[in-house]
Amino acid sequence: MSLERTALSNKILILGIDGLDPRLTRKFVDEGKMPNTKKFIERGVAREDLVMLGGQPTVTPPMWTTLSTGAHPYTHGITGFDRQSAESLDITEYNLSSAHCKAEQLWNVFAEAGKRTLVWHWPGSAWPPTSNNPNLHVVDGTQPGAPNIGVAKVDKEKFIIADVKTPEVDYRNSATNDGDVPCMLTDLKAIEGKKQADASKIVAKQRKVVILNGDEEGGASDSVFDVQVSPVKEAAGWANAPEGAKEFILLHSEGVIRRPCLILKNPQGVYDKIAIYKNKKEAEPIVVLKPDVFTPNIVDEAAKDNGVCLANRCMRVLELAEDGTRLKLWCSSAMNISADSVWHPKSLFKEVCENVGYPQPLSLAGGNNSDLFKKCMLASWDNMGKWYGDTLNYFIEKDRYDVIFTHFHNVDLEGHLIIKYMKKGHKGQEGNVFQQYLEDVYIQTDNYIGQFLHLLDKEWTVFIISDHAQVCPEHDVPLIGDTKGTMVPIMRELGYTEVLKDENGNDLYEIDWNRTKAVATRANHIYLNIKGRYPHGIVNPEDQYELEEQIMTDLYGYKDKKTGKRIIAMALRNRDAILLGLGGPESGDILFWLAEGYNYDHCDSLSTTYGFADTSVSPIFIGAGVGLKSGVYTERMIREVDFAPTVAVVGGVRMPAQCEGAPAYQIFTKDY
Repeated sequence: MSLERTALSNKILILGIDGLDPRLTRKFVDEGKMPNTKKFIERGVAREDLVMLGGQPTVTPPMWTTLSTGAHPYTHGITGFDRQSAESLDITEYNLSSAHCKAEQLWNVFAEAGKRTLVWHWPGSAWPPTSNNPNLHVVDGTQPGAPNIGVAKVDKEKFIIADVKTPEVDYRNSATNDGDVPCMLTDLKAIEGKKQADASKIVAKQRKVVILNGDEEGGASDSVFDVQVSPVKEAAGWANAPEGAKEFILLHSEGVIRRPCLILKNPQGVYDKIAIYKNKKEAEPIVVLKPDVFTPNIVDEAAKDNGVCLANRCMRVLELAEDGTRLKLWCSSAMNISADSVWHPKSLFKEVCENVGYPQPLSLAGGNNSDLFKKCMLASWDNMGKWYGDTLNYFIEKDRYDVIFTHFHNVDLEGHLIIKYMKKGHKGQEGNVFQQYLEDVYIQTDNYIGQFLHLLDKEWTVFIISDHAQVCPEHDVPLIGDTKGTMVPIMRELGYTEVLKDENGNDLYEIDWNRTKAVATRANHIYLNIKGRYPHGIVNPEDQYELEEQIMTDLYGYKDKKTGKRIIAMALRNRDAILLGLGGPESGDILFWLAEGYNYDHCDSLSTTYGFADTSVSPIFIGAGVGLKSGVYTERMIREVDFAPTVAVVGGVRMPAQCEGAPAYQIFTKDY
């Protein structure tokens, strides 16, 4: 037996892919649709089913924190996407800050050991950096989307409709659902959309009460977008407009910034280009767009803090009439190209911008629109994946780092917007259309992974992991177990939560604390409204045990009225939830999980849950390269808490201080 700390590998890359499902990956690998992933498996080691045993709760910040610390949420203290506020039970607070983490992260250990270490957008206790060691570099981690999304976004995603029948330029916030805008739209005056919060922004504290379908997180796939309309006219007043050109106006920053645009025709007389200018006096356009071509890195102004900044956008011409009389244009959100506040050291930001390119914006358009899914959302993640690959390979080729922790969020975010439609379909479409969309996401992910396959020939060790996956539910999802909101319906039906009403007897989105004994919030947590603990408490502390017993009994007895099946898989007291790594002061009085088939897509489920169309919630584990066995399937069940100590052994460093997992010694080339 060896007790040495000699490194098995001197170069380690961790490819974290949020939401990557081992069950679907296994399926697509076997079908030949993920050839790069197949090569990693053939040259490395994994379980035959590719499963890593997930922890609880099955949600991003807790599990990425577990993966980096080797500690359970009970120990590291990150027990949900948000943390419970002591102010009120219907208020939750931002929980991705490393300040809330009570366990040491593995990247600090590597930096301390003299390893040059990069942490690239890890959304679980990575930002701000918790070590001043010069060997440690950290980029973002403030939110799951992508680097800089939470701090650099200065303009919203929108659609522009220009038509000869449109009387005047107009801009309307939240005017369309997932880009479902008629091509011939001429008037926005009568259109009012549903306002929704911008999920990319970092919110320190929020109050959200869920009463109806659409209020909960599942409504995110029906996101609303801004729409702008403009008349199409003959070009006039230009310094250099070609003969026959037509013009329209493009508005940025809700109309603060106006850009004149030309619709241009080719020698055959077909209008096939759009040129966007800063003003009509400019000789050169900002960009020239061709129909149905995704165009990234369009740098122009955006409004910011009562001034302007330069920002990066992507655009695509979705429709353009050959006679130039109408068009439909998609424009991404805009990213301030000078925002370096979540880069440590800040010099990294400048280096990446100058040598690779600016951080890229994303699209949320297309969750329920078959045309926009590929043209906007999938294309934006293709673009993001290339920027990720180019950036990370730039650092690798420069030999800047010995250990790189990375996180890519494409599967999870795209999955959230389409996965619930995979069974029941939407707008008359069959569910298998959306199953094909998810397959496209996995092919996209395989292309991303393929950018790093060459590292196996350059003495790198590469791990491919995820924090959880997602399921398509078999049945209607009950309004309980949402990640962020206080979920009212079932808890009210059971007699534990009440809301205030207006003078007409209509429900208000406010809890009636004088009649509320308990609330279900933060996906898995139920808090009792106990006197002395909260300003609005009504439950006597001595009654807590019996009330918990009553709530759990009622939850187990609650049945789906259509199927007669229970909707709760498990409910445990705080002290008993420690068995699953939860419980403790950062958890509710009761922890619960929804039964298989009734899950939103993850968060509310046990990590072993299966769903419709071969989906599951388990995370994935694949390892390949120096120090790991090659072409081997292990029988070892590798748990999420085992990942950090396993990487520590490969890198020849000590375990993180609060690590509770064990090295997966069965996968090493060296016997331990």
